[in-house]
Amino acid sequence: MLSRLSDRLARLEEAAAAALAAAVTLLILVNVAFRAAGSPLYWVSELAIYAMIWMTFLIASAVLKRRQSISVTLVSDLLSGFGHRLLMAAVDLAVLVFAALLLWLCWRWYQPLALAQAGFDFRAFQGETFNFIYSERTSTLGIRKFWVWLILPWFALSLTFHGLVNLGGALRGLRDPGQAPPEATP
Repeated sequence: MLSRLSDRLARLEEAAAAALAAAVTLLILVNVAFRAAGSPLYWVSELAIYAMIWMTFLIASAVLKRRQSISVTLVSDLLSGFGHRLLMAAVDLAVLVFAALLLWLCWRWYQPLALAQAGFDFRAFQGETFNFIYSERTSTLGIRKFWVWLILPWFALSLTFHGLVNLGGALRGLRDPGQAPPEATP
């Protein structure tokens, strides 16, 4: 059940990343047209950059879930059977540790409990924590940057979930080779 949920989440992330890729293309074309007309829209460039960042994090999570990231396979190509499955489990564990660490860092960065204790008053939060994450604004769009940066906690949470599911599958594959997860296609 968790594996199916992880697959659905990865498909959702892929679809959102594809939509953002189309949006980036459209935004760049609009910006080129306005620049050629002599009146550039600077906020379009900033929006395209943020869309590209979100697209990258979304697709990275899906790619790591599917074990299709770029890798050097010198060692794994030399191994077969149990050794190969053990190496894949170690890689899944490394991804999970990275994701969990990133999730913890995002928790410390956003400090949601301290924000709630401050009554969601950004000024009171800043005065108590000296954390100004909620007050910075983007250069041309004028929105608070924490909205843009929310992709990091999403990525960390999503990758942690994918990593847990992948590691569970890899560990089952170590116990019973017939239960091994399908290998990533090159």
